[in-house]
Amino acid sequence: MSRHIVVGIISQPDRGRGRGRRRTPSPVSAWALDRGVPLLRPERVGDAESVAFLDEYKPDLGIVIAFGQFIPKPIREQPRLGYLVNAHASLLPRHRGASPIQAALLAGDEQTGISVMRVEKEMDAGAVALTRVTRIGNQEDTGELTRRLGELAAEAILEAVDQISDNRVTWREQDPTKVTYAHRIEKHEGRLEWSESARGLARRVRALAPKPGAFTALPRVPGRPQETLRILQAIEIPSQTKAPLPPPGHLHRRADTEPHPLWVATGEGWLALERVQRSGGRVMEISDFLRGHPLEDGQFLGKETETADDR
Repeated sequence: MSRHIVVGIISQPDRGRGRGRRRTPSPVSAWALDRGVPLLRPERVGDAESVAFLDEYKPDLGIVIAFGQFIPKPIREQPRLGYLVNAHASLLPRHRGASPIQAALLAGDEQTGISVMRVEKEMDAGAVALTRVTRIGNQEDTGELTRRLGELAAEAILEAVDQISDNRVTWREQDPTKVTYAHRIEKHEGRLEWSESARGLARRVRALAPKPGAFTALPRVPGRPQETLRILQAIEIPSQTKAPLPPPGHLHRRADTEPHPLWVATGEGWLALERVQRSGGRVMEISDFLRGHPLEDGQFLGKETETADDR
C-alpha cells in the first residue's frame, strides 16, 4: 500500500485480445475502471485531450508503466515536479531498450534488476533514482524472470515515490561509456543454430521462452511438409570425453527411463531437451513427446533435414 493518491490514468485504447480478438481494456485501464479512477484512453498520448486531462487533475508526479508510445516533452514536463519516472527491467545503463530481460539471459548475466529513472527524450537514458538487484536463476526463463521483476518494480516505484515526496531522492546520471542496447526480439531470432555451443543455445531457449520460443526443424517425413519444433526448456550437458562430437544437430536417443532421453549435438557439448511443442500442438515434456512422435538415434534437427532442392 502507498500513502500517495492516483488522481488519474492515461492508458492505451482497448485492443483486440485472445483468439476472438475481443476488445479488452489494458490491465491498468481495468484497474482504473474497477476503482473509479479518472481514465483517458487516447490513440496518441501527445494529443490535446491528454494535455487537457493532465491540466484538469494536476498530478504532482507521473509514473510510466509499459506504455509503448513515445511521450512528448509537454506531457513529460506537465506534472508539478516537472518530470515522469519509469521502472526499467535492467541495471542501467546496461540493456537499455525494448528487450532488457531477454538480453540479460542471452548475455549470460548472473544478475539483473530494476532501475527507477526519469523519463527523457532518449530511450532509457534518464538519471536513476534507485536500483534493486536480483540474481538470475540458473534455469530461469524470460517468463519467470519477468514475473519476479514485475513485483520488484512495484516495490522500487513505491520506494522512489516516497523518496521524491520526502525530498530525499538522489539522482545518478548514467555512465555513457557503459551503455548497451537490447533491441526488440524478432521471431526469426529463435532459430537454433546447432553449430553454436550448448551453453549459448540453452541461453537462447531460456531467453525466448515462453514467447516467441526457440525453434528448429524436425526430421523430414517423406511426402509431408517440413515441421517445426519449438523448444521451451533445455539444459547444457557438457561433453564428458575428449572424443569429437557427432555433427551439430545429431540426435542421441537414451533410455526412456533416463531423466533426459533426448540429446542434441552442438558445436560444443550436448543440449538435452526438456519441454517442447510441435506446430499446432500443446507443450509437452520431452518424454511424453517421444512416446507420440518417435525420434531415432542418428537423425538430425535443423538445416541438415533440408533437401538439396530446399537450399
